[in-house]
Amino acid sequence: MLHAAPTQLPTQTEVPYADALRALAAGDWQHIHVPAHHGHAENAPGIASFVGEQALRMDKPMLFSGIDQDSWRMINPAKPTPLARSLELAADAWGARRAWFLTNGASQGNHIATMVARALGRELVVQRGVHSSVIDGIAHGGIDAHFVQGAVDSALGSSHGLTAEQVDAALTAHPDSGAVYLTSPSYFGAVSDITAIAGVAHAHGVPLIVDEAWGAHFGFHPGLPTNAARLGADLVVSSTHKGGGSLTQSAMLFLGEGPFGQRLEGLADRVHRSYQSTSSSALLMASLDEARRRLVVDGERSIGETLDAAEAIRRGVREGGRFRDASDDIRFSDGTVDLDPFKIVIDTRAGGISGGEAHHRLIRDHGVVVELSTHSAILLLLGATSRLDVDRFLTALHALPEVPESLSEPRQLPRVAPIAMSVQDAFLSETEVIPWEEAVGRISADALAAYPPGIPNVLPGEPFTREVLDFLRATAADASGYVRGSVDPRLDRVRVVAAV
Repeated sequence: MLHAAPTQLPTQTEVPYADALRALAAGDWQHIHVPAHHGHAENAPGIASFVGEQALRMDKPMLFSGIDQDSWRMINPAKPTPLARSLELAADAWGARRAWFLTNGASQGNHIATMVARALGRELVVQRGVHSSVIDGIAHGGIDAHFVQGAVDSALGSSHGLTAEQVDAALTAHPDSGAVYLTSPSYFGAVSDITAIAGVAHAHGVPLIVDEAWGAHFGFHPGLPTNAARLGADLVVSSTHKGGGSLTQSAMLFLGEGPFGQRLEGLADRVHRSYQSTSSSALLMASLDEARRRLVVDGERSIGETLDAAEAIRRGVREGGRFRDASDDIRFSDGTVDLDPFKIVIDTRAGGISGGEAHHRLIRDHGVVVELSTHSAILLLLGATSRLDVDRFLTALHALPEVPESLSEPRQLPRVAPIAMSVQDAFLSETEVIPWEEAVGRISADALAAYPPGIPNVLPGEPFTREVLDFLRATAADASGYVRGSVDPRLDRVRVVAAV
């Protein structure tokens, strides 16, 4: 059911759903329904020991007392539910036509978005560096994907975005594509030219879908990039817990105000309903409500403080004279028009230590955990509204010893083999797990992406080559490397489509 526009939008200082949940938890209820702990610590002492009794009291099911679904309308049919009001506030905050809360992360949002794309056509132009959940969605929907490779920095082990010219060329080559799907910002903070790419997509008569998982905080301070919905994207996936401060696994999906908004709204709403749990976590949804309020109401101050902390780290790296702030490497890469200041990439090689070894020693010797490491760098992620002890990090960084034996040359990405079977057919086929030496020429049943840089090196339906296998195995052997999607962490065995 689509919610009618309210006569007056609540102010951004309100948290209608979170407040309704708090009020509900404060009541003197006898619960004889799910969840089985009934909101009392004595019924789940182990759980209560790490989340607290208040969290149990607020762990409510859907359809309870009308705070989220149609039972509210029996109490006040003319007034939107607290959940509906919170969704309206979220859409307003991010400049969107419509918002949906997600309780299974941005991965759920990508599954929804790929199914929406499938409704627009079987073909889809897709950035090669998309998240694995997009590849899963392509497999689930039976989509014929036309992949476009974005910029790659092999020296840093990072991948970035697409240009409008690349998207235009792909749509021209594949005119039956129903949409364009890309990631911005990249894991390393590179922001693509969403305005130009949206213009190209719209000129070809198709919508632009953006996985903005790493940019949930965009648009809430003058020192940050503008978010994709305000730049013309038509459907945007936002991982609110990553940059916005909500609880892990909570995210949002936004429908843009562009030319495809009205056409996609009913479809996106139905697909969302089919993917959203009927037991969505009230705690996760309330955290989205609270994160939105903090970003909007307190963003100018708290985000400003975090921007100052980010600059202090970059200044400390420069003044230390040993390591290198690699921000400009990303800022000036092809297809990048802006940079997330809260992603800080520090090239450790000049300091005589690899990124992986630096990562390991920061954890072991200093209790400092960074987001990611590559063979040449460490990546820091600063929470947009979170305080950071800059001195502690810089002290730990500059205390790292030189470990020259940890240094290695960057690996070049292997070439991609031509697809031999559709992604869906390979994904759903009978499979077998075989030694890697026997896999050359066999068709992969999995999507395998070596980190770094996180680009799918082989997709379901693509044959293994010796070049790809050597690259994946070498990455898996590195202390800081791993291969996402592998049936065997060492890549001694791989999963292939069973021989007929």
